[in-house]
Amino acid sequence: MGQTIEKIALSKNHQISLVIDHHNLSDLKLIHPDNTDVAIEFTQPESAFENLRYCMEQQVPAVSGTTGWLDRRSELEAICLQNQSAFFYASNYSIGVNIFFKVNQFLAKLMRQQSNYSLSLEEIHHTEKKDAPSGTAITLAQDIMFQMPHKTSWINEATDSKDLIGIISKRESHVPGTHTVKYACQIDEIEIKHTAYSREGFAQGAVLAAEWLKDKTGVFGMDDMLSF
Repeated sequence: MGQTIEKIALSKNHQISLVIDHHNLSDLKLIHPDNTDVAIEFTQPESAFENLRYCMEQQVPAVSGTTGWLDRRSELEAICLQNQSAFFYASNYSIGVNIFFKVNQFLAKLMRQQSNYSLSLEEIHHTEKKDAPSGTAITLAQDIMFQMPHKTSWINEATDSKDLIGIISKRESHVPGTHTVKYACQIDEIEIKHTAYSREGFAQGAVLAAEWLKDKTGVFGMDDMLSF
């Protein structure tokens, strides 16, 4: 993702102030508002919070797409607001996926009273993805839970429980990301699906978010940028 983001940013005539990975972690301390308009953070769950906290404390706006650390998201957002910085988070930066989120919300609202249908989610990603389920799958589940109050939580396995949403996670070679939401009963089934063909859509969205976030203050997401 980092390499794809860099390629797209350069193609749009942006300057890259720093590229930081596990080989030069100490260079994080070189980021400051004089040399960086916006930081784009796609790393690992173990390092995301500290990376982002440093950016917030330096008042460097940051766009993040790292999943697996979101139990500390509210803490990070508070740090952002305390420092009058800017933070943009999305579990998925693909424009198509964010349209898919809205379709999922609408379908869940329609299915709210259809108790004869069972619900399942499936996500497939490349074998290098560390966390499961994906942040996108969790967002899909949370949006369904908002529309269906009787769904109280999600679980990362198949389930027959009426109260839970089962998310099935699969890891296969060279799969950028596929997400499926299915409602099934003995009569028929309804399925919506998003399939990414490459990582380019995610990277393009992240660069667009960085362009949009520049000179802003506050906490934002794709709904803000896309005016959904």
